[in-house]
This record gives sequence, structure tokens and C-alpha cells, in this order.
Amino acid sequence: MTDAIMKDLKRRMEGALEVLKKEFAGLRTGRASVSLLDPIMVEAYGSELPLNQVGSVSAPEPRLLTVQVWDKGQVRAVEKAIRDAGLGLNPQTDGQAVRVPIPQLDEERRTDLTRIAGKYAEQGKVAIRNVRRDGMDTLKRMEKDSEISQDEQHRSSDEIQTLTDAEVAKVDELLEAKQAEIMQV
Repeated sequence: MTDAIMKDLKRRMEGALEVLKKEFAGLRTGRASVSLLDPIMVEAYGSELPLNQVGSVSAPEPRLLTVQVWDKGQVRAVEKAIRDAGLGLNPQTDGQAVRVPIPQLDEERRTDLTRIAGKYAEQGKVAIRNVRRDGMDTLKRMEKDSEISQDEQHRSSDEIQTLTDAEVAKVDELLEAKQAEIMQV
């Protein structure tokens, strides 16, 4: 029974790590990354669509993204969506393609981005600790209801803590790598 609980806790903690990785992917560094444009929604065909559903995004150069828009009528909408996304990007239309040059980051912006990355990492740690708390509460409840022994509850608690420590260490590794990437000139 505790094996099923451990698997569920591990799955939930890894889910928190995946969310953190997606948030980190959206943080802009000095290099062009296609994931930078993932959160952008385009007003197309009477509804809001993700950018990757109206065109293909590529990074042909380290400091340039291009969006090859599939429908010529949507080029203006894509350009407007990128400009209004609040990412500090200035797209330029080139026929049916939209070119998005990535400006060089200044030192102040790099520091702000590392601070934001730290906040994302802390949110990830909090999510992992919340999963741990849920697991510990479940174990205590099971021991109180005599479903498991006190020894098994302690052993499982130690396993949950070990799993939590490992996942938090992964968050720290991701944060360190992202901060190094952001500060790289």
C-alpha cells in the first residue's frame, strides 16, 4: 500500500519539476530559444490560438527567431501578438515570415532574470514540500487507523524525506544551471 503512495508522491514531485523546467524555458537569456515564444497567444480565426498553431518557430541564428506563418492573412496578427506579449521583442515582417531579433541583455536585466529564476525555483521547492506534507499526513492517518504499523510509518516517512531531498536538490541544480546561462555574456 505504501508503494502506491510513494509512486504517487514521486509522480507529483516530478510534475512540479516539469512545471519549473517550463517556467525556466520561458526566461529569456542572450540566446534565441524557440520556447521563448511558447506562451504567446495569437488572435486568429475568431479565437486565441497558441503561436505554434498558426506557424512554425525556428532559431536559425543564435540571436534570431523566425516564425513561418502558414496563413498569409495571419502575419499581422502574429507580429502584433509578439509585440504585445511584454517580452521586449520587436518583430519584423518579411513576406510570410516574421523575424524576431533577440536584443543583447544588459547587466541589470540579467540580474533581474536571475532573481526571477530564484523565485520560480522557490515555488518549485514549495510545491515539492507540499507533496511531502500530503504524503506524511496520509501516513499518519493510516497509522492512526491501524492500516500500517508505527515502524512502517517511520520507515515510509524516512523514504518520503529522502525523495523530497533528492527532488529539492534537482531544483537547486536546475536553478544553478539557469542562472549560469542567464549571466553568460
